[in-house]
Amino acid sequence: MLVANPFLQCYHKFMSKTEKLLQRFLSKQRDFTFEELRKLLKGFGYEEAKTGKTSGTRVAFFNNELDDMIKFHKPHPSQIMKQCYLREIERKLRDKEVIK
Repeated sequence: MLVANPFLQCYHKFMSKTEKLLQRFLSKQRDFTFEELRKLLKGFGYEEAKTGKTSGTRVAFFNNELDDMIKFHKPHPSQIMKQCYLREIERKLRDKEVIK
């Protein structure tokens, strides 16, 4: 029988939405969506940049404070992010010390 740790349950209740998304992002969930990634990046100070009509499915997120741009292709028709993009985004966030 699995017994849940009461401390972890209590901590989970008080985690911010960004912390919960980060935990989900770092656990390499295969069903992590573009919308979740958008919210996570926004929580880290990234804003979605306007890429223009000819950019197709390419999206960009810019952080003014870090002077950092993250670019990738928005998933379609499904909203599920490709693992290769998630790994690359994690690497960039670690390089910029946004996450440890």
